[in-house]
Amino acid sequence: SAIKRDPERLTAMVLLGLKDRETFPLVFYRENCADMALRAEDIDEQQIASSKALLITGTHFSTDQVFKASSQALDYAEKHDVKRVLDIDYRPVLWGLAAKADGETRFVADQKVSQHVQRILPRFDLIVGTEEEFQIAGGSTDLLTALRTVRELTAATLVVKLGPQGCTVIHGAIPARLEDGAIYPGVRVEVLNVLGAGDAFMSGFLSGWLKDASDERCCQLANACGGLVVSRHACAPAMPTPAELDYLFSSPYPITRPDQDVVLQRLHQVSVPRKQWRQLFIFAFDHRGQLVELAQQAGRDLSSISQLKQLFVQAVERVEAGLRQRGIEADVGLLADQRFGQDSLNAATGRGWWVARPVEVQGSRPLAFEHGRSIGSNLLAWPQEQIIKCLVQYHPDDEPMLRLEQEAQIKALYDASKVSGHELLLEIIPPKDHPSSHPDVMVRSLKRLYNLGIYPAWWKIEAQSAQVWQQLDELIQQRDPYCRGVVLLGLNAPVEDLAAGFAEARHSRVCQGSAVGRTIFREQSRAWMAGEIDDAALVSRVQSTFNWLIESWRESRA
Repeated sequence: SAIKRDPERLTAMVLLGLKDRETFPLVFYRENCADMALRAEDIDEQQIASSKALLITGTHFSTDQVFKASSQALDYAEKHDVKRVLDIDYRPVLWGLAAKADGETRFVADQKVSQHVQRILPRFDLIVGTEEEFQIAGGSTDLLTALRTVRELTAATLVVKLGPQGCTVIHGAIPARLEDGAIYPGVRVEVLNVLGAGDAFMSGFLSGWLKDASDERCCQLANACGGLVVSRHACAPAMPTPAELDYLFSSPYPITRPDQDVVLQRLHQVSVPRKQWRQLFIFAFDHRGQLVELAQQAGRDLSSISQLKQLFVQAVERVEAGLRQRGIEADVGLLADQRFGQDSLNAATGRGWWVARPVEVQGSRPLAFEHGRSIGSNLLAWPQEQIIKCLVQYHPDDEPMLRLEQEAQIKALYDASKVSGHELLLEIIPPKDHPSSHPDVMVRSLKRLYNLGIYPAWWKIEAQSAQVWQQLDELIQQRDPYCRGVVLLGLNAPVEDLAAGFAEARHSRVCQGSAVGRTIFREQSRAWMAGEIDDAALVSRVQSTFNWLIESWRESRA
């Protein structure tokens, strides 16, 4: 990337208000910001030479300094035969033609601005703008007159955005009426926010134009991108992905409320670029009741549990360092609770680890949440990178009222996770005392939840046979190809049993790693609570057991 950091200035920002369907007040914070301090010497010739196209916005010609920088970029683009694209992007407030807080005003006629913009028009191969933006570029409030002036100055392809009507593309002479040319219709949606529509339109158009697609295809992509963004409350985070566009184009009926379409909602979360995890080794110490019991048996204050869990973080640090030193391609993570592990969560967050925290009341059946039914309000305070973990003692053959109540809770949690943007891990453990214990219970459980429209990013389950793993592979690939994977839990099993479970899963495509807890920490924690070992010994022993499990996993796949 050629992006540089300016140590003296902040990135620009804009505050957006949503009043009604037609009123979107804006306040731009762009005075002395980093991008407006761009200098000609900041432009990297090789970066531009390696590109297929150079896109510049009109705002970056609005001051002498950025005019020089943008002109330098155009010089390099011309030298290396790189296509040059102008997004007129006229904001009167950024040209000093409106009050500082009036970012919403889209057009103020000004001859000086028109003359300034006209200086650069001959240098571009493609020029994109709204009707008002072409009016300022052409120096006339009559659109056709303005377009004819623009055409006298440049042979560039002109793309005129017509709002909900769509857009038109003009390659040669300006027609007597825009309707005499092809008008490519827009996507009919309910508008929630217009900010970002222009950037979305441009990204869609260029995605086709740079591949030499037809005008019709370029405009189809552009209009769809713009339509999806205006149907959402956000700006940059609202930009659609190719998967969303494919779904929109293949829909047998018009989708006028994309914000309410469950498939589009989900695609917008899962088809964006996400951190790619390698094989995962997770230390699960979100246990509460078990550690309270150990502390009470040792006569220790409950605050010791928090201290213990902070030592667990040190063990994970050492395990990660060991993996790096040995060149092992893997990621580490942890599961910690808010009650006793908040300091551990704080220490783990922001360092690239896989981090999750529980929301269930431990041992609850039917499922209950620790902070009450309003689970979504609790998620508001979570860092975005933390994953929601929910353990459910679930069986598809449960008594109907129990099963329905649990499923309603799971669905409420899943819906809350979609709104908050956090990934969800569902830990499914069939009750050990359930009369039905057929080997297919896990496959049936996941299938039932998929049928209810519940698609967690992660599953956490106990060891299964190789045959069941094959069935799970097929089910998840068929029902949710965006699933992040399955991690194996421990259930306080002996290390030998866990190793056997790892071996059964060795050919699975969806099993991404392990998330083991008590097998790693129970005996060591008891000894530490009892004063039999000190902090250093605890960390060393936990690290040793954790490493042993990692080696067992790796050996099962050797």
